Amino acid sequence: MAEGIPLNDEDRIPWLCALHEILRREDSSRQNAILACSALKKMYRRILVSGTSAIESNQPEQPGENTALKILFVHLDGPIDIIAGRLEKRRGHFMPPELLKSQFDTLEPPSAPENFITVSLEKSLPEIVLEIEHAIFQGEAFLE
Repeated sequence: MAEGIPLNDEDRIPWLCALHEILRREDSSRQNAILACSALKKMYRRILVSGTSAIESNQPEQPGENTALKILFVHLDGPIDIIAGRLEKRRGHFMPPELLKSQFDTLEPPSAPENFITVSLEKSLPEIVLEIEHAIFQGEAFLE
């Protein structure tokens, strides 16, 4: 990405599997974790939840089955112009603004039965944080 070339599935899958293992370790230690990444495709989110078993079978596992983790996905949703403006203000970030359109082209917004909330990027940062905190602390966002 730093070279202006979008990542493909082949680039992302080993990285997503490694992130799943980090989340698995935290879960095994009974630790809560926050992970920030662009899991743009439904398959990427399945890998974060289920690890390599999501690749081998195209069916998502349910929490409590095998290696599935209980994860709340936060979909930060906003128009490309707002995101482009924020991206332009970043200094020293690895992703050049020219790749933003490819991110939008790749995006598969979360949908049922995925465990997610959608938060508008048109809100202020404190409002965004409060909305996410509310979803987490109210427990409404997690599947039982």
